[in-house]
Amino acid sequence: MANRGDLARRLEDISGRAPLEFDESKRRMAEAARWTPEGVHSSFRAGGSPTPLVIERGEGPYLIDADGNRLIDYYLGLGPMILGHSPPSVKAAVAEQLERGILYAGQTDAEIEAGELFCRMVPCAARVRFTSSGTEAVQAAIRLARAVTGRSFIIKFEGHYHGWCDNILWSNAPPLDQVGPREAPTRVGRSRGQDPEAGEHTVVLPWNDLALVERRLAAGDVALVLMEPVMCNSGGILPVPGYLEGVRESCIKNGTLLIFDEVVTGFRVAAGGAQSRFGVTPDIAIFGKAVASGFPVAAVAGRAEILDHFARGVIQGGTYNANPIAMAAVVATLNELADPGVYEAMERRGRRLMEGLRQALQAANVPSVVSGLPQMFNLALDMSEPPRDYREATKANKKRYVAFTTALLRRGVRALERGTWLMSSEHDDAVVDATIAAAEEAAREI
Repeated sequence: MANRGDLARRLEDISGRAPLEFDESKRRMAEAARWTPEGVHSSFRAGGSPTPLVIERGEGPYLIDADGNRLIDYYLGLGPMILGHSPPSVKAAVAEQLERGILYAGQTDAEIEAGELFCRMVPCAARVRFTSSGTEAVQAAIRLARAVTGRSFIIKFEGHYHGWCDNILWSNAPPLDQVGPREAPTRVGRSRGQDPEAGEHTVVLPWNDLALVERRLAAGDVALVLMEPVMCNSGGILPVPGYLEGVRESCIKNGTLLIFDEVVTGFRVAAGGAQSRFGVTPDIAIFGKAVASGFPVAAVAGRAEILDHFARGVIQGGTYNANPIAMAAVVATLNELADPGVYEAMERRGRRLMEGLRQALQAANVPSVVSGLPQMFNLALDMSEPPRDYREATKANKKRYVAFTTALLRRGVRALERGTWLMSSEHDDAVVDATIAAAEEAAREI
């Protein structure tokens, strides 16, 4: 195995520049691990290559880490920073609210304005309730759907993620030797300590297979079908033509509620989310991430006759729900995203980045597939066709992809190791050019 000096010289030979180092991040992460398991406060932040980073500040499309490295960022806080890091309008709105107060255990004009903006932008949203996280919003939506339908069963899909609670953290990333037959998948828990009884009413199916959904719904005992309308967390997989429409029709026919988990796609792929982009309206939708530019806000939205059950005995609460500072961020963010030009620019630049990455890898004879939507897409190595479901997505060479993202990071580009690339309004043409140039060098290295 090459030593560190050999690797540094190899990288410099390829690019003409010394590779970035991350020694201070490594040191601080080791210190943090004395007080916090793995040094992180979310299990999904552990294990970055060559190390989880310690960030000093964010500026537009850039992050500056503890070593002083200036990195083009495609993590974007795992999705929320759609306006880039430190957007001026959001910071100004939050600063103004801070002068008024932090938390009241009462209602504010900001949350009323945020609710109106949200409902005017999202097709399914006649009503909305804000929460503090996507996990909470999912649980509220499940409870609501069971109350409305009087049924207990949930259908969810392999590879889809809906938060870390015991009743829904099933078959999110199951090993292929445990998944069982495709027509009747085995429900596989994601975490040690997960209550097996909590999943007794959770049915797992492969995504993008309408016939299997129709067959299970025909039993008449399913309260809700819960899905990411684009399979964001495992492969950037788009719905096949007619799939969303078919599930929508089957849910109506069988008295089941359709729930879109738009925590990732909401206000990212279009102002009204994936439901707006694809023209398929669910009964309930869950939003988060991009709705508040990094402040802890999520939402449950849907038809009035459904959401109004929150006023008729369905309990959903939270001390920090719709807190004034977060609501000021929502209002500022949604006002920015109401401009169609924001999405048009991200669409154009995202498409150019997708093609640039594909060409960079092709030139280096690295097989790859780029799939998804321009504001949020997935890059997989050693594949020849876009995957249609989780089982196909697992064929990607994850180890080689991590080598690629590590090579990119040493050239100043931070991309998620799981394959997802997220665009912001601040990733301009010069940033895209620099990213493609780094990708060309990284592709040659691997």
